[in-house]
Amino acid sequence: MKEILQYLFNHNTLMKVEAKAILMEIAQNKFNENEVTSFVTVFLMRTITLDELEGFRNALLQLAKPIDLGSGLVDIVGTGGDGKNTFNISTLSAFIVAGAGQKVAKHGNYGVTAISGSSNVLEELGYRFKNCEEELRAELETANICFLHAPLFHPALKAVAPLRKGLGLRTFFNVLGPLVNPARAEFPMIGVYNPEIARIYQYLLQKQSGNFMLVHGLDGYDEISLTGDTKIFTKTGEQIYSAQELGFKNVVAESLSGGKTKTESAEIFLNILKGNGTEPQNAVVLANAAKALENTAKFGNYAACLDRAKESLESGKALTSLKLITA
Repeated sequence: MKEILQYLFNHNTLMKVEAKAILMEIAQNKFNENEVTSFVTVFLMRTITLDELEGFRNALLQLAKPIDLGSGLVDIVGTGGDGKNTFNISTLSAFIVAGAGQKVAKHGNYGVTAISGSSNVLEELGYRFKNCEEELRAELETANICFLHAPLFHPALKAVAPLRKGLGLRTFFNVLGPLVNPARAEFPMIGVYNPEIARIYQYLLQKQSGNFMLVHGLDGYDEISLTGDTKIFTKTGEQIYSAQELGFKNVVAESLSGGKTKTESAEIFLNILKGNGTEPQNAVVLANAAKALENTAKFGNYAACLDRAKESLESGKALTSLKLITA
């Protein structure tokens, strides 16, 4: 590792095959904590390259527990690390999408830089993490959604979890997480914290067969926040949308607060699904859910997808999806 670190400290970057080999060795605990921390720190000081990202991703997917949940799945996931402490917008949107009739394999983890990540909030609400293919398929069949808790599928992520928590900073593992859904969701909608990372994702995901959508709030959010304009990247290009173009009014940042504790985050989450969310809370989850539905190219244009998302939330179908997997 010393040679690798010296190479990187001299402003060099890794080739794809080198990045893959190093991450596989990290997953096998071949280096001590100080060495791994130093390695991770390199990528706090500069942007990860496309080759490095693809190599790291290939390592995680090769090491992941294999699972087959079928095709045509959606995932809505963010890199995290935007420092905004919003409520669990991506996870809520995933339940709205499920309630709208689209199967979702949601990939997530405990929060590192946020108070409550997707795993935190679902655990708080009574969801039992599992990696049994049969059980997860049953959830998809009955609720249109299942949840894949990253450490159960990715030994490499489990190996570095204490280090990530200790650092408490956004690392390249934040960037990797949305790219390594073990179910290989065909229609990912990924929120990114800066446009530079979005561009690298775009180059990488162009190689896949399914549609993808990358969203970046121009004021720093890794989701459609409606606090300002949103840039959306797809296979066919990129476009900037105002809140009005998405069918809503602008909202203020304070209205998206995720609370101060995991319990408070779970209460906000459940309150929104029960139909008691505030206007800004509802607007944000509906905009994200509608875009995720549009990304599948199965439900019509954005307006039709927004109507479908509203019906899912207002009729209680999204809440039913949560109840079915937490019962």
